[in-house]
Amino acid sequence: MIWTLFLALLAHIAPTSAVADLPWAPVVDSIEVAAFWPQRSDFDVRFGNATTEYRVMAMFVLPGERVPVEVTGVTLPSDSASQFELRAAAGRALPEGRGRWTWVAPATPGLYPVDVRDARTGATTTLNVFVMLPYASMRGGLIDGYRVGAYPLPRRGHEAEYQRPRGFVRVTPSMLETRVSPHFTLGQFLCKQPGGYPKYVVLRQPLLTKLEHLLAAVNARGIEAHTFSIMSAYRTPHYNAAIGNVTTFSRHEYGDAADVFVDEDGDGILDDLNHDGRHTVADARLMGAIVHETADEPQFAGLIGGLGTYAPTSEHGSFVHVDVRGFPVRWGV
Repeated sequence: MIWTLFLALLAHIAPTSAVADLPWAPVVDSIEVAAFWPQRSDFDVRFGNATTEYRVMAMFVLPGERVPVEVTGVTLPSDSASQFELRAAAGRALPEGRGRWTWVAPATPGLYPVDVRDARTGATTTLNVFVMLPYASMRGGLIDGYRVGAYPLPRRGHEAEYQRPRGFVRVTPSMLETRVSPHFTLGQFLCKQPGGYPKYVVLRQPLLTKLEHLLAAVNARGIEAHTFSIMSAYRTPHYNAAIGNVTTFSRHEYGDAADVFVDEDGDGILDDLNHDGRHTVADARLMGAIVHETADEPQFAGLIGGLGTYAPTSEHGSFVHVDVRGFPVRWGV
């Protein structure tokens, strides 16, 4: 009580900001809910055919694959030969010039972080690299006893977009919390089919970039969301058929689709985004409208895909489907 009265008196003789700046100000007076932080880096990193602006991003490669890595988004002065460095947990990093390397993936599948660091500032972008088991490792629809099922031949007219996966990420319990982007973890994208570990997942990096951009867009429009809850991401063809989905070419099978919703209160259903006191499909439509409105913004270039809105049922709440299939499709209620 005495401390509170003292601060009230002090507020009359000094600006509030001055009180907050005092080294002995009580911590309780500065507590507030953390604002959404996109976690963009001070520089961009191009790896293979992708570029990331984020402090952490996943990369998916095959054993022994050679991947060009390059710092972009900054102007490198002539004396910056050693400004950036690449530190790899494994594999080989071959220098190719200022801020450029070729990284050669290890022969053994697994998780191998690669850090690109600005030696002058300490700013770091981490690429969590997953060396996958090649698609040919699957035998009879199984990988190490994990049932994947059969992938169809590429869809006629969209052969490039419906190629069979290059490989599968082997997932153990210790990898579930691995960041695949600033606000999403590997465990969020696993198929929900029953069974123990190891599990296998197909996940494409463009989906992660799109989800991060959408998360920032949702927050920019006044909806608090520190991640999206993911109802369904990767589905094996076996599981997709087992749950009654008759879609032959579901994008969930190709690792670039996710059914998402905002759930900041943790009750397992889409939050009341339009503040009408109810949980209805109107909330999903509001999310869908944001996805639609941002589709033509520059950061979404190359991330074209499907958008679907779903009403609540007795089994789940409303949600929005997004993917990066390469051409636009719209459906839903």
